[in-house]
Order: sequence, then C-alpha cells, then structure tokens
Amino acid sequence: MEPDSLQIRPLETLPEFSAVVALQQEIWGFHDVELLPRRLFVVASKIGGQVLGAYDRDKLVAFCLCIPGLKPGGRSYLYSHMLGVLGPYRNTGLGRRLKLVQRDFALASGVDLIEWTFDPLEIKNAFFNVERLGAIVRRFVHNQYGTTTSHLHGGLPTDRLIAEWHLRSPRALELLSDENLPGPSKLNSAARIAVPADIAEIRTKDPERARAVQAGIGSQFDELFSKGFAVTGFERTTEFGTYLLTPWESN
Repeated sequence: MEPDSLQIRPLETLPEFSAVVALQQEIWGFHDVELLPRRLFVVASKIGGQVLGAYDRDKLVAFCLCIPGLKPGGRSYLYSHMLGVLGPYRNTGLGRRLKLVQRDFALASGVDLIEWTFDPLEIKNAFFNVERLGAIVRRFVHNQYGTTTSHLHGGLPTDRLIAEWHLRSPRALELLSDENLPGPSKLNSAARIAVPADIAEIRTKDPERARAVQAGIGSQFDELFSKGFAVTGFERTTEFGTYLLTPWESN
C-alpha cells in the first residue's frame, strides 16, 4: 500500500456518511451512544464544515471531520473534531495528507485558524501536531468528554490539550514546507513537561500509575498555562516525550 496512491475526497452522500460511522466504531470501539451519528456529518457538510474520506480503491480507510466555529468578537475558525485512520494505514503520512487538504479548505473559505483537542499522553499525536503541523497549545481541559467506552482511552479521564493551528503563522508555514522535515527540536524552552515513552504500556498494565501520571501532567499544564506559557515545541527520546513551553508573549 502506497499512501500517496490513496484517494482523498470530500464526502457528501448518506451511504458515505454511514461508512464513516462504521469506521468510527472500528477504530475506537465506542458504544453506539458515543458514536457521532450520520446526521451530524450531514449537517457539517451543509453549514460550512467538511467531511473528508480517504479510500484504498473502494474501501474507506480514514476520515476527517471539521465544523465551523465562532470566537468571541466574531472571528471565524474551523474545529477539527475527529480524525481517524485504520491501523494498517497509520504512520504512513495519511493523517498529514488529510490535515493539509483540510487546511486548503479552510484557507479557500477565508479561515486561517483550525483548532482541535488531543490527549496529552499520546506522544505521537503531540509530535505530529506541534512539530509536523506547527500547532501551538495554550489551553488544557480536564476530562472534556467524560470517561468513554473506547479501548484507546483505557478508562482514564479524557483530559485534552487544545491545539491551535494558525495557518498563516511563520512557524506553521516553515514546518509545512516539503523541504523542512523536522529533526530534533532546537527550541530553548523555559519549561518542560515530560510524558514517559512507555505510557501506552503503563495505561494497559498499571491503570493507577497511568492515572497518577495523567494527573501530574494536568497540574503542570494548569500552572504553566495560567502563567502565560504555550507549547511551542516537542521532542522525543527513548525515555520521554517532552512538551517544550515558552512564554507566549516572547513568540
């Protein structure tokens, strides 16, 4: 399977949206009550949002949903609510391709900000969001969605960081350049928050320890964000994934 050969296109029909609902269940294992229903995808596609699908021939293997949002003061933005990729197609660049198509849609719609949430314990996602896309983070929400039935969440509270993707920012434009593939971060950070590299194993084998790690990380984000810091970098070693924070006023 060559990721560049997969077809990405907007989804618009009821059968396509039904396939997305089924794909959600396959990826996350949610109970029915927690699935985004087909009618939400219908509405999103009609009010200024977008539903993207990636196909391997006629098989839907990934999707991405965004809906329009409005900031205080009237600024429009897109909220990227869900992106899912089937297991065999992960780590192939497909997620980045979906986000870049979403970015093109936003800019063509006159929007230069996309936001979404992600789990602070998911090191690969954090690296992708911050170092591959150029998002920053200034907000943390405790247990945003409540405890879910997804095996991917491991029974932990759904603590979330809010990614801000400022599409026209110099940092995002630089990182999105095809020639600028990220290496080790050169950021001189003022603060760091480290996540154990084996957190996925800890979450499975020692849920109480995982909960303690999660709570400690949440407390650190609360403190640093209250002081005006922002996540502006992320680095990975064999032992840790580390959020790099700087005072936002200096960026």
